[in-house]
Amino acid sequence: MESNHYLQDIGEIKQLMNKSTRFISLSGLSGILAGIYALIGASVAFWLVDNFSHGTLILDGKIFKLIILDLILIAGLSIITAIYLSIQKAKKKGEKIWDSTSKRLLINFVVPLLTGGLYILIILGQQKYGQTAALMLIFYGLALINASKYSIGNIRTLGYVELCLGLICALLPGYGFWLWVIGFGVMHIIYGTWMYYKHDLK
Repeated sequence: MESNHYLQDIGEIKQLMNKSTRFISLSGLSGILAGIYALIGASVAFWLVDNFSHGTLILDGKIFKLIILDLILIAGLSIITAIYLSIQKAKKKGEKIWDSTSKRLLINFVVPLLTGGLYILIILGQQKYGQTAALMLIFYGLALINASKYSIGNIRTLGYVELCLGLICALLPGYGFWLWVIGFGVMHIIYGTWMYYKHDLK
């Protein structure tokens, strides 16, 4: 009997330590919606290029600027949705949304992502845009892996998937658009659905 109580106490201590060091209010639904936003945005970009740019992009062209705006809208909507749904989830569970753990998660996520974004802007300014999709996937994957130690839900696994897709994209740049769609669209929906059923419905 005493050994059972001892194991139970150890389990409770482990759970408390996990809660204190990991951000647990990420919403699976936000991942699903981010994937849907990405698929819609990719459809818009494909339509713009196919109908108004004859299948090619010029860096200083109007269509390219519209696609950049499209990407910004996708990122913006995804971030706003993630913040809103995470706040709602935290309120329901009586958790703090902004503490030292969430700050560490944000820093560890933003640094690789911001570095990648600036690097992409630099090479775009040098008229080198053949590896843009690959770099987006790679730096996003690195950001997820870097932030995973402060979050539940195995976002590290999603990070590795994004990283692998980015490397494949670098090898096969002609398939960059479709690999981007898989990485930011399909994989977010799959991961978000898994998160929703594993954590959010409990």
